[in-house]
Amino acid sequence: MARDIGIDLGTANVLINVSGKGIVLNEPSVVAVNTSTNKVVAVGTEAYKMVGRTPGNIRVIRPLKNGVIADFDITEEMLSYFIEKLNVKGFMSKPNILICAPTGVTSIEQKAIIEAAEKSGGGKVYLDFEPKVAAVGAGLDIFKPQGNMVIDIGGGTTDIAVLSMGEIVTSKSLRYAGDSMNQAVVSYIKNKHNLLIGSRTAEDIKIQIGSAFEPDPDASITVRGRDVVDGLPKQTTVTAEEIQEALHDGLMSIVASTKDVLETTPPELSADIIDRGIMLTGGGALLRNIDKLISYHLQVPVLTADHPLEAVALGTGTLLKNIEKHKRY
Repeated sequence: MARDIGIDLGTANVLINVSGKGIVLNEPSVVAVNTSTNKVVAVGTEAYKMVGRTPGNIRVIRPLKNGVIADFDITEEMLSYFIEKLNVKGFMSKPNILICAPTGVTSIEQKAIIEAAEKSGGGKVYLDFEPKVAAVGAGLDIFKPQGNMVIDIGGGTTDIAVLSMGEIVTSKSLRYAGDSMNQAVVSYIKNKHNLLIGSRTAEDIKIQIGSAFEPDPDASITVRGRDVVDGLPKQTTVTAEEIQEALHDGLMSIVASTKDVLETTPPELSADIIDRGIMLTGGGALLRNIDKLISYHLQVPVLTADHPLEAVALGTGTLLKNIEKHKRY
């Protein structure tokens, strides 16, 4: 008998939850391809190690951009590889798959996600929206007639939604998320320090000293890269306050969008949100003091999920138990 699986198909990471087993896979959404032969060389963690370090004939591809499929064939190969690795197919049957998408996806993009899951070995494929599934994974009871608000900051998109009775009441999806933060750090260091760094280095800096609000004045990090002026290797010191400055404008766009969603929320649900607070999920929720930044500007309590990176995948595990109730597309 095939086991049902839930997939958080993220721009930065793919997480897979197998019913009865929990989260069994968490790997970067990266594929390395040999351009001479068009063959896949590595997938996931192995391919991520190659980012920025490959010869001319090997191309490292991130097949998802802004939460949707940018390269269909490579996404399908990546999903097939992960599903094969898990060995969840039965002798005669295929697993049901619950897969998640950002709230802003078009019907064409939804169809592409479902098709990729079907072609990679799925039986019946169901689709649900990330903030809803993340809320379930964070432990919120979204099926009662009460307001719950979630901000899911992923790699490619930030999804903001108010939920009640198991459905999204009002929502907004914006293209500023983890990848954009990394890009902001790359641009800032290039402009301020005349130093070129890669997105992987930028991510390491963000994780080690990045802060959304009240950065540690003593925190700093040595950064190595290439000098813009003479092209030679160079290193410099970057402070936490500089990284906060680099991220500021983008983070304020998340605050502004959250405000927009709150302004279109029915007053009864707004009252619930003041009582219950806003739940942060996704990898971006791990940025230091991001909860304080949002709470400071919106005057609403903000909580971070216990396992923000895994919230969507955990939510698929809960929803798989009642898979038949889901809309099948």
